[in-house]
Amino acid sequence: MPDPLLAIEDLKLGYRDNKGDFRAVLRGVSLTLAPREILGIVGESGCGKSTLAMAMLGMLRSGSQVASGSVRVNGAPFTLGEHKPDALIHQHGICLIPQQAGQALTPHLTIGSQLQEVLRLHLGRGEHRAAAITLLEQVRLPAPAALLGRYPHQLSGGQQQRVVIAMALAARPRLLLMDEPTTGLDATTQVHVLHLLQQLRDELDTSIVFISHDLGAVSSLCDRVAVMYAGHLVEIADKTALIANPRHPYTRALLAASPGYREQGLPPELPGAPPAVGGRLEGCPFATRCPATQPLCRQQMPLLSAHDGVACHFPDQASDLHNSGEERKQQVAIQDPPLLQVRKLAIRYQQPGWLDRLRRQATINTVDDISFSLYRGQTLALIGESGSGKSSILKAIAGINPTQAGQCLLNGEVLGEQIDARTPEQKRSMQLIFQHPDAALNPRLTLFQSLAPVLQTWFGLSGDACRERAALLLQEVKLNPDYLDRLPGQLSGGEQQRAAIARALAARPGLLLCDEVTSALDVSVQAAILRLLARLQRDRNIGILFITHDLSLVRRFADRVAVLYKGRLMQLCSTRQLQSGPLHPYTRLLLDATLTPGTPLPAAEAGTGQELGLPARGCAFQGRCPHAIPGTCDRQSPPTQAGEGSWLRCHLPPETLASSGTTSRNAA
Repeated sequence: MPDPLLAIEDLKLGYRDNKGDFRAVLRGVSLTLAPREILGIVGESGCGKSTLAMAMLGMLRSGSQVASGSVRVNGAPFTLGEHKPDALIHQHGICLIPQQAGQALTPHLTIGSQLQEVLRLHLGRGEHRAAAITLLEQVRLPAPAALLGRYPHQLSGGQQQRVVIAMALAARPRLLLMDEPTTGLDATTQVHVLHLLQQLRDELDTSIVFISHDLGAVSSLCDRVAVMYAGHLVEIADKTALIANPRHPYTRALLAASPGYREQGLPPELPGAPPAVGGRLEGCPFATRCPATQPLCRQQMPLLSAHDGVACHFPDQASDLHNSGEERKQQVAIQDPPLLQVRKLAIRYQQPGWLDRLRRQATINTVDDISFSLYRGQTLALIGESGSGKSSILKAIAGINPTQAGQCLLNGEVLGEQIDARTPEQKRSMQLIFQHPDAALNPRLTLFQSLAPVLQTWFGLSGDACRERAALLLQEVKLNPDYLDRLPGQLSGGEQQRAAIARALAARPGLLLCDEVTSALDVSVQAAILRLLARLQRDRNIGILFITHDLSLVRRFADRVAVLYKGRLMQLCSTRQLQSGPLHPYTRLLLDATLTPGTPLPAAEAGTGQELGLPARGCAFQGRCPHAIPGTCDRQSPPTQAGEGSWLRCHLPPETLASSGTTSRNAA
């Protein structure tokens, strides 16, 4: 066995509170990383994953202290808290890819200047433009030469993440630490990035620590998986063994909550909450949430076994955690008129200078000819890669984005194009829930101060009546009424999202517009939010328009699916049809790229997969379609093939689409 590249032994790390008492964040963590190994670290928010990653860098957060333990790289000890990022790269070959890509990029420098600066540090002076373009191509960014002249704010979150990954690859690191690097990426881009990481490991002998809450990505990429809970390492094993036979009850709970782990019903919700960060613990930290807890569990802390890699007094005795209540979404009786109708919607973005350089594109709508309906009690998912137009459509429905053509109807009444042109009742009946609740909630206002204006505006409530209604709203989203006086920063990510949902529900809307509301959440919290939305939908008969790039989640939660590609609607069907029935080649490509625990990493799509602009004529997907028919797909617009409650646009006959789709899904 070669010596480990990284060795952590009995690391205890924390901070001192106002009374001077030590509060542990990492509680005796020990693990090793072999050369060329990819190690996955999973666990809920607050379990210590990111703190452990910073310790691997030899860095500490302000106020942190090391009680005991050591970190060694190539046998040499790190003095925690004395390292700077530049020294880590040059002396030890360690590079970090942070979760918040926007914070890692300098806002007043172009992408090209930042990439070439990294290349100069590692390759010496010279012309590095071609190398920068190659790096951007490797991470599947469209038109890389044009992107070099853009600033970070001109890129989407997923594009910023890929730029940061490209900058890390430019350093050719020996140890790459990745903190939630693929959270905001499309399924197809994520697959390509994971293949790129495997290639990096093979070509440069790079070791990788991959921190993520996406168990599908972890099981597809990593060699071993370490599971953390409340600052403890509770299980570590080969990824195949851990997915097939998880031994710790917490590991089983995480897998059960993963959308792709079971094929039917809503994912089970993990009851209770993890201990507070830095809190005092007696016995097993998971004892209060474990279905197989025994007296010994509350009295004595279990140690990680060197023999079988699990920290549990009674491994293998707890079954999967299941919730009482609905396991499937109830089928909804469709009643006219639809709650929401979108008719031939078109959106166009124009920027100064485009008409001179790209006159042809100026006549093409970014989003064009979008039509669909949504009924009360129903969930319609809008899916597609970044740039497909999902958020643009959502904002147009909400009255935030101007439209070029088409109209939206709510309860049969035409909605004004802009929010100011809508009636008070229309404004109340439609509420938007954003992707990042910490950005949507005012950090200086308590939850009551955020809820009160909504209740006062729409229902004239004030004083005790207003506070009483606000408390009921928190109870409805399973938050303690005591949280009314808390600031958003005093809540976890899942609690913040529940608070954002409560604020949307305060207006008693008939339609919820949800923009990637679960993408940044742990799988256990995500399961809780999905169940919450499903219960609220059933109790209030709410319609939900749900934007996501996670098809595993769509199959569990939505009733119908609208598949978008570059602002064009490729297919509209029920979620059942994703399992059987004709599928558009683009829908099938998205399904095949969906990662689920225990399945191998799918083959990466050739090329960048995201051409700039639209073809002059023919099918929008022709440049990527493996079944494209020369002389037809590149010249003629695809016909609409209608079925029972569904349709798609494609030149291929239904029997070909149905057979190829079934073969593809069975292979996956």
